[in-house]
Amino acid sequence: MTENKLIIGTAPDSWGVWFPDDPKQTPWERFLDEVAESGYKWIELGPYGYLPTDPSRLAEELKARDLQISAGTVFTAFHRGVDQWETAWEPARKVAELTAAMGGEHIVVIPAMWRDDVTGEAVESGTLSEKAWHDLFAGHNRLGKTLLEDFGLQQQFHSHADSHVGAQEDIETLLAATDAKYLNLCLDTGHAEYCGASSLDLIKNYPDRIGYLHLKQINPDVLKKVNEENMTWAAANLAGVMTEPPNGLPDLRAVIEAVEALNRPIFGIVEQDMYPVAFDVPMPIAKRTRNYLLSCGSRTAVN
Repeated sequence: MTENKLIIGTAPDSWGVWFPDDPKQTPWERFLDEVAESGYKWIELGPYGYLPTDPSRLAEELKARDLQISAGTVFTAFHRGVDQWETAWEPARKVAELTAAMGGEHIVVIPAMWRDDVTGEAVESGTLSEKAWHDLFAGHNRLGKTLLEDFGLQQQFHSHADSHVGAQEDIETLLAATDAKYLNLCLDTGHAEYCGASSLDLIKNYPDRIGYLHLKQINPDVLKKVNEENMTWAAANLAGVMTEPPNGLPDLRAVIEAVEALNRPIFGIVEQDMYPVAFDVPMPIAKRTRNYLLSCGSRTAVN
């Protein structure tokens, strides 16, 4: 990807996939077929194990549908201490190996959530101590350095609802304390909006740290209810907090205009969080969203 354009792709998440194996989820073959039919060329791996993990098999399946991999995804909890490296690295290594083998260049890294998605009970404090912040910074710098040196991959940190890095201040704290060579942002417009952060301000104030995008929108009326009732992230999704563009916030046309002004190639991956979902729901939404996003920019394309 060498031209200065925003490449629109999609992910298993947009087909209601959150786990490697779940009967409530679209089978992976159907996912790949429908992605191709919807007119996308780039996808993420999704949860490791959802798509085939054998590189030769996956390469064949992708080639048959004219698809390519933009990124893999890993989960970390570095704020819990230096011993978390041992927990995080082996799963991350597997994802990195497969991503690199497929020609991907990015690893999207999602921090652990501080409360149980099902019960809503706090599993740890919702705020971090000075030591925990330091451990978080050190862990992500180490991860980014290892991914780059061992696999040639870029770490793109994904702020997340119900995690310790979601609000604007949290994101800015992370960026100030980490090495831009080893960590940049996967700016998820939906999670940013959910947590009260401004995608446009982040793009404006940290243009060199925007390495990757997840494009999605929040229903502000549902978000108001989520905040009033202190819903978990999973409950918020079931309540419909994510909405199909262009019906919600932030204004993706403005986001795309700001990203195109960065004047460098960047991925914008469509994510429509809706686990669990009926199998016939995702594809029509994916088609409409693709067409809408392509209409938003002069240098926005699918390949």
